[in-house]
Amino acid sequence: MYRKLLSMFLFWGIYITAFAQHIPHQIKGKVLNASSLNPIEGVTVMGNGLFAVTSASGEFYINNVKTDHCVLTISHVGFEIKQIHVTNDENDEDEEAIKILLNPSRTSLKEVQLYAKKQFHQPIEMPMISKQVDKEFMEQNRENSLMQTLSKIPGVTTINIGSGQSKPVIRGLGFNRVVVVQNGVKHEAQQWGADHGLEIDQYAVESIKLIKGPAAIMYGSDAIAGVVDIQQPSIPLKNTFKGEVNVLGESNNDLLGISTGITARTNQWFYRTRLTYRDFADYKVPTNKISYENYLFNLHDNNLRNTAGKEADASFSLGYKNNNFITETTFSNVNAKNGFFANAHGLEVRNSDIDYDSSNRDIDFPYHKVNHFKITNNTKIALGDHQLVIDVGFQNNIREEHSEPVPHGYMPKPENSKERRFHKNTYSLNIKDDIHINDQHHLVAGINLEQQQNTIGGWGFLIPTYQRFTAGAFVYHQLKINQKLDIMSGIRYDFGLINTKEHFDWYRTPVENNDGTTSQVYLQRARNKSLDFSNFSGSVGVNYQHHNTTYKVNIGKSFRMPLANELASDGINYHMYRYERGNINLQPESSYQADVEFNYAGNKVHVNVSPFVNYFDNYIYLNPTSNYDNSENLQTYEFTQAKVFRYGGEVSVATTLFKKLELQASGEYVYSRQTSGAKKGFTLPFSPPLSGLFTATYLFKDLSFITSPKLVVDYKITASQEEIVPPEEITEGFQVMNISWFANLYLLNKTQSVKAKFKINNVFNTKYFNHTSFYRLIDVPEPGRNFSISLTIPF
Repeated sequence: MYRKLLSMFLFWGIYITAFAQHIPHQIKGKVLNASSLNPIEGVTVMGNGLFAVTSASGEFYINNVKTDHCVLTISHVGFEIKQIHVTNDENDEDEEAIKILLNPSRTSLKEVQLYAKKQFHQPIEMPMISKQVDKEFMEQNRENSLMQTLSKIPGVTTINIGSGQSKPVIRGLGFNRVVVVQNGVKHEAQQWGADHGLEIDQYAVESIKLIKGPAAIMYGSDAIAGVVDIQQPSIPLKNTFKGEVNVLGESNNDLLGISTGITARTNQWFYRTRLTYRDFADYKVPTNKISYENYLFNLHDNNLRNTAGKEADASFSLGYKNNNFITETTFSNVNAKNGFFANAHGLEVRNSDIDYDSSNRDIDFPYHKVNHFKITNNTKIALGDHQLVIDVGFQNNIREEHSEPVPHGYMPKPENSKERRFHKNTYSLNIKDDIHINDQHHLVAGINLEQQQNTIGGWGFLIPTYQRFTAGAFVYHQLKINQKLDIMSGIRYDFGLINTKEHFDWYRTPVENNDGTTSQVYLQRARNKSLDFSNFSGSVGVNYQHHNTTYKVNIGKSFRMPLANELASDGINYHMYRYERGNINLQPESSYQADVEFNYAGNKVHVNVSPFVNYFDNYIYLNPTSNYDNSENLQTYEFTQAKVFRYGGEVSVATTLFKKLELQASGEYVYSRQTSGAKKGFTLPFSPPLSGLFTATYLFKDLSFITSPKLVVDYKITASQEEIVPPEEITEGFQVMNISWFANLYLLNKTQSVKAKFKINNVFNTKYFNHTSFYRLIDVPEPGRNFSISLTIPF
């Protein structure tokens, strides 16, 4: 029934929209630096009702152009503004793209020195495997969390925690192996936990640099798998004021969300501010029962009970800019409260008096509260051939986990519901000197300092209070042999110190003495311990450009310091229903990786292939053992290390047909094998399966006040994952379809349009399991069909 209705809806929607107007034409062009003939990324191309931004290859496409003649204004920071006249016959479909040469600006030399260095080492010239994500991508692919929004990029997956949170996974590696950077400062929360998401307002994000593969040279320890670098928004133009309101509604979890942002600038001063609020109910799954630990739990109206939540975010920044100096200070706060699926938090919920089905918007036990406050200052100073970049940050993260107070083992019934509390303060300082020696040599040297203090509270112990200090120094050099060939090499030294504090249970536990008697003692869970780690890392890469083709090769060594939970955990994790024990003898992880990328960007076809090979000589993971703890008879998991060999990669192909139809296909694959240790011969936990994504985008003709309408159909095919680590279970393959419709609506005036998006996720309400989902461990399927509508209203 649903398929018939959907087919009718699509047929009549395409027929009515396509029949209404005459066939438009397309403008295609390529913007180059007039001095170096290198392509320029991020150039703004504007005309009367027309808009485009150039890609990494300098190309742009403007579809649905109805006039035979138009004037385009080409502008980019650090270059002179240029206007061109375009006629329909001069830009015929079979002709080559218009080549536009931009001259570097000479009217403000110091400002050019401050920004033009970015052009020297754009992602296209860097040997790292990276992807630049712009605001348009964010708006068109926005989901319930930042990482779910990015998961459409090949090689990027997520560990989903309910409907409002997720963790980044790049090429099968996640947790503290992926660094998230915002405004030049590493985002520090409780990212070590499997059920801890990112506290970042994605509506405040305009641009992201995503690095797949090791990037320890520039980002330090933890950047062993990749980096999600959330970059600062572009500085507004002089004497401007603009804002927008984003409204979002979803059917699956009854979500209501609103976000509003304002950006303004006088001559030299500028500011930005944003407020976001989201409120959502329990989300629905395509089943009415869940089986867990041999118990069957019925779901009322398919609602995954107690997965509701709410989030309130706020940010404000104030900046100043002149010819050779830019500084901006940003204040942000993210506050969220989310419920955990009740039946996932141990089995005591069977005897609970809470009516979890009384309301789908209740947030009952168990739940968590988190508040993340952040202050950052980003300053850039141009000093001749030097650009000094200083990033300073302070972060305060408070996370509380609440559950129904019940006795556990020898622990009596607690007096309150606060099971765990983590309070983390992080101070960060990054300084680097960006030296443009000449047109061939580019040198960057810098230091990174970070101090953390994480205190604990609550009646349930998992990790101890600890202090962590890290310091790193790096230098890398980019050599431009000629206009086609770049070589980059770098080296880094890191030192880290971690101090864990002793901890005793607040209740007594019976312990047998050597003489056969029994004593009631406060068990010691953690000891005062001081550990230090140090390591050298380095990389060398080559980037070669030939016409429309780019070749990249990068070989590097990176490392990661052990975390406090890996070293000193000793308690029950009720969210995972297991006993976790750390290993104080763990050594830092060392990773060796080779990356290759082939990228071809033609007029109608774009092909990207990026394989990798990776070897860990001491990978850290949580290993399930045959032991059980004495108090509650839960299986014991211990942190251990093993040698691991991995390889895989991504491939994507995009082509444009008939000016109106664009087809994209991408695939990703990761192979992992432990070659030593207790799980020799097994893969790694949360290993993503082979998957492919097919996307078709159809551009319709304008209709009255509706401009640039397009329909996007995503069809994802995922193979079964039979490579598992016990107690993981095999996950069956699945196929799922999503459909989106986008358009610009000129409702209020003819100069500003409302951006509208209507989306159907999981069109056929398919029951499937995501192998990298947090709830997959307890056989909870992914959300069912979801209708969503969003509007972006400028003012």
